[in-house]
Amino acid sequence: MLNVIDVVKRQNSDGEDFISLVISGGVEMVQSKMTGRFYATSRTTSIPSTFDEGFAKTLIGQQIPGKIVRKECEDYQYTIPDTDEVITLAHTYEYVPESDFVPDSAVVH
Repeated sequence: MLNVIDVVKRQNSDGEDFISLVISGGVEMVQSKMTGRFYATSRTTSIPSTFDEGFAKTLIGQQIPGKIVRKECEDYQYTIPDTDEVITLAHTYEYVPESDFVPDSAVVH
């Protein structure tokens, strides 16, 4: 299950405003490639909605069935908010409904 943790106002390519729900998964333990130490994190992404901002805010705390999966993409620059360090990433996170989710272990290579 995923949790709605925030609401953000965005603009589409035509300049029209819309509301996105920010969703987050559970806590995951990830090992740092640089230090080898583990840290706690949570996958987070946003999904567009048809809701107005007022109603969308009432959804904060609601649970949504599904998963957030890592998806490879073209390289892009990302600025780490706390340090202003700019890094290059080649992945993003995407919402997948529970009915469409296929665990990595079930994928035949």
